[in-house]
Amino acid sequence: MKKSEQQNDLMAKIASLAKRRGFVFPGSEIYGGLANSWDYGPMGVELKNNIKQLWWKRFVQRRDDMVGIDAALIMNPKVWEASGHLQNFSDPLVECKKCHARFRVDHLLLHQRKRGELKCPNCDAEKSFTDPTQFNLMLKTFLGPAEEKANEVFFRPETAQAMFVDFKQVLDTTRRHLPFGIAQTGKAFRNEITPGNFIFRTREFEQMEIEYFVEEKDWKKWFEAWKKEMWSWMTDDLGLADSHIHELEVPDGERAHYSKRTIDFEYDYPFGRDELYGLAYRGDFDLKNHFKEAPYRDAETGQTSWPHVIEPTWGVDRSVLAALIDAYREDSEGDKKRVWLKLPPKLAPYKVAVFPLLANKPQLVELARSVYDGLRKNFMVAWDPRGNVGKRYFAQDEIGTPFCITVDFQSLEDKTVTLRDRDTMKQERVKIAELEALLVKKLA
Repeated sequence: MKKSEQQNDLMAKIASLAKRRGFVFPGSEIYGGLANSWDYGPMGVELKNNIKQLWWKRFVQRRDDMVGIDAALIMNPKVWEASGHLQNFSDPLVECKKCHARFRVDHLLLHQRKRGELKCPNCDAEKSFTDPTQFNLMLKTFLGPAEEKANEVFFRPETAQAMFVDFKQVLDTTRRHLPFGIAQTGKAFRNEITPGNFIFRTREFEQMEIEYFVEEKDWKKWFEAWKKEMWSWMTDDLGLADSHIHELEVPDGERAHYSKRTIDFEYDYPFGRDELYGLAYRGDFDLKNHFKEAPYRDAETGQTSWPHVIEPTWGVDRSVLAALIDAYREDSEGDKKRVWLKLPPKLAPYKVAVFPLLANKPQLVELARSVYDGLRKNFMVAWDPRGNVGKRYFAQDEIGTPFCITVDFQSLEDKTVTLRDRDTMKQERVKIAELEALLVKKLA
């Protein structure tokens, strides 16, 4: 199998596992679905929440230079006028004259470079495209009973603007001094022309974003500091191999209208190298546009200014996708193939699973339930009494559960259980009374 075929096969396997094991479902599937709409299932929502909670602890709760907000999805349209989104947040669009499929120009050119010919990716018509037109990515809706211009509003295309609009109120209520940051997680919406590649590019997505306010003279220092923080997050927290991550310095003419410098952190997805996260230096563009008078006054000098901004941005959905891809493993045990996810324990939906060896032995079930009930006070624990133990192990491996505990007949005699490790498949006997302390250590 060629490398490209192997990569496409891997992406198909990831999507199949995600659906089969309850990570990600096609949205509205019983009604035929909705293009590029995805729902997070029981495993997916745990993985997603673990990522968000880990991010919040690291970048907000454990720092003394950061505060958080949670702003509305719909804002006054004047926000988007001041930010430049109504004028500049657009992509060039072309349409095939034969099949009327529409494409972003940059995606179309990438497709042509791969194929070496100018054909429609949908119908293979040659040189049949209209001239490019600008397509605004803002997702429009209406507030009020009438769909008229006066009631026109937009779902936010990024979480950033609320952090700028609320900047003065955050200052007034927290008494922060430069440098400091405002963080937010939440949904954003973009009317993408060509969404695709599973949950990589969707019209509804979630961001984890920080606006870090600094003095202009210090922006390079803080840009480098946040670059290191983002690398650390990707490798230490998300568990990605550093060989799969690459920095792309975005050149002049290709950066967002507000950016003076941008780095894209790209990841080697099965469908090719593409953006995972972004780090931008926005200058004082946003605060100057939202505040006629400088919103910041230095407590010592009394001087007023518009602080400059470093913006690290993390996509939640792409974090989930990259974590699944990097964790995916296949190997064999005898004549059986094992599919498993080597997720970092702090990201795994379940930390441990508990089984009775046999479901038809009340004493085993009773003891296993007591172990399960004791552990789930402090851990996310799975319970599975069905089938043989080997199949239960493999089922937990497939969702990334780091450890499995089996209660057997020996457990009834000496109050020990079998603790099985996902990564090595090795088993050890552990006293029930020592389980919790041991798991705390192993899961750290």
